[in-house]
Amino acid sequence: MTVVTDSYTGLQLVELSHNWGHGVPSYPGQADVKMFRAVKHSQHGVLAWKINTVMHTGTHLNAPIHMIQRGADLAAISEDRYFGNGVVLSIPKGSYEVITAADLEAAKPGVKQGDIVVIVTGWHHKYSESFEYYGESPGLSKDAAQWLVDKECKMVAVDTQQIDHPLATSLGPHRGGPTMRRLAGEYTKATGKDPKKEHGEWNVAHKALLGAGIPTIEQVGGDVDLLLGKRATFVATPWKFQYGDACPVRFVAMTDPSGNLRIPSGK
Repeated sequence: MTVVTDSYTGLQLVELSHNWGHGVPSYPGQADVKMFRAVKHSQHGVLAWKINTVMHTGTHLNAPIHMIQRGADLAAISEDRYFGNGVVLSIPKGSYEVITAADLEAAKPGVKQGDIVVIVTGWHHKYSESFEYYGESPGLSKDAAQWLVDKECKMVAVDTQQIDHPLATSLGPHRGGPTMRRLAGEYTKATGKDPKKEHGEWNVAHKALLGAGIPTIEQVGGDVDLLLGKRATFVATPWKFQYGDACPVRFVAMTDPSGNLRIPSGK
């Protein structure tokens, strides 16, 4: 783990993104990232990549239009949504578990009105092309998403493969799915529960947050463990993509150990 210190301001910068590129994990049912060197140093003295990708790969940001017809696209979201103070909440969760409003309320330090909220369950350590990472990960409940909406969050980020529980998405027995055909059976075998009863609403957390105009970041990683239970200032740098529903994003946290700037000290 590393912290980079800016020599001019003394701000400490912490990476919150996974590396992106060839071979990154991709959602079941979606194509892998395809890359090749269109121009090479050996041939032209220049390097330029050609890429074919689904935008929902690696650490990525979702705009409201992803789930909300006529919602804001990436280019229409106000820049201040991507920058601001907030908190990293440590809410450890196991396989198939749910992040509830009670979990958010109990987490320390408390979420302030208008915060950027980063929820860390520990699943960023499982980031991989695996059934466990995509199928067994926890997700936000309906009441948790509404709790965050009521807090008027600027942005919500998670270290899991997506905001919702996988059984509430097309990975399970919902529209367009299941793209993980054995998921419902494995869930019932492990929990004894009926996925249609427990997760009967499709993308309920996604729709609540994006419907309130709150951008979401999925698959947070990097050195986020350095900031568990701390406040920081966050900046995300998505593309200015007209009609764009999502794109890979660089996500960074800043702290000010000196306390001289209007940025949390990280203590």
